[in-house]
Amino acid sequence: MIIIPAIDLKDGKCVRLRQGRMDSSSIFNDDPAGQASHWENLGARRIHVVDLNGSIHGAPVNLAHVQAIVRAVQAPVQVGGGIRNADTIAAYLDAGVDTVILGTLAVKHPESVLEYLARFPGKIAVGIDARNGLVAVEGWTESSGMRAGDLAARFADAGPTCYIYTDIERDGMMQGPNLHATRQFARETSVPVILSGGISSYQDIAGASSLAPDGVVGIIIGRALYEGKVELQTALSMVAGKDAG
Repeated sequence: MIIIPAIDLKDGKCVRLRQGRMDSSSIFNDDPAGQASHWENLGARRIHVVDLNGSIHGAPVNLAHVQAIVRAVQAPVQVGGGIRNADTIAAYLDAGVDTVILGTLAVKHPESVLEYLARFPGKIAVGIDARNGLVAVEGWTESSGMRAGDLAARFADAGPTCYIYTDIERDGMMQGPNLHATRQFARETSVPVILSGGISSYQDIAGASSLAPDGVVGIIIGRALYEGKVELQTALSMVAGKDAG
């Protein structure tokens, strides 16, 4: 079980949204690369980056800032947001990104995702963002009408590195993660799951880490770190030794 600090990029700045709404952003740092370096210095072993503008536009917008983050840290960087084709995947991997996260593409063009999983083995994660159990796409602006577990089943045998499961209702709201939904999702797949959305306290981290036996291997934390509700080093110590069953 690992703790993964989140860096959400909007207009070149490190921000956090509430429930994915672009009009509800809070700016936390004008220097995303510096922020990534700070998290690494505190012990982060992986950095989670989302190009929020890219999620809406369907193409990378903050690529230069992602490249700067990769140059600033030794820790592996995983990136999502607006990744819709092989050229974009290759560009990120060539820039030194460790893992590329495909979300909207997984719903709208699953055959392409299967192709990319084969073409870029060990480098593709699938982001599954759900509201009331149904997958949302296009930067969370649309509902696909598909169950999260059904989407996961499409790719389980194709070798995604993990599923990054986000409960949109809890994301950025500091109301605690949806442990029930995450547990249910993780139990439906043999692919490792990373929980994202809603972590607001050490109690939430303890609850999320209790999902390790269900196949949850990591916890992404954003706003709670930036607002000082959670200290990264304390969070890292809490989950040390917690392994998925």
